[in-house]
Amino acid sequence: MKQGQAEMRRQNVAKRSMTKEARQLTGLIAGLRESLERIHKERTGTKLTGAEIGMLDERRNNLLLTIAALDDRLSAVQGLIDLGRPHIIRVH
Repeated sequence: MKQGQAEMRRQNVAKRSMTKEARQLTGLIAGLRESLERIHKERTGTKLTGAEIGMLDERRNNLLLTIAALDDRLSAVQGLIDLGRPHIIRVH
């Protein structure tokens, strides 16, 4: 019986950990989307040189890629929680 309790405890710890990670990812993604919106406003709201537009476009593209990767990670974490199969994910 102790083995079952230990497994249940590990599952609960993993679920709390993954839930915390999902909240952190959600906040991070929201912040990056705000940065994306500021870049869009800056790009359309002022007179910029070609080099400045190119720099803003590069930043926008990098943000879009980062957001997409974090969205994928968030989806994976939420999927594991929903399936009832949480585990502690170690990133090296």
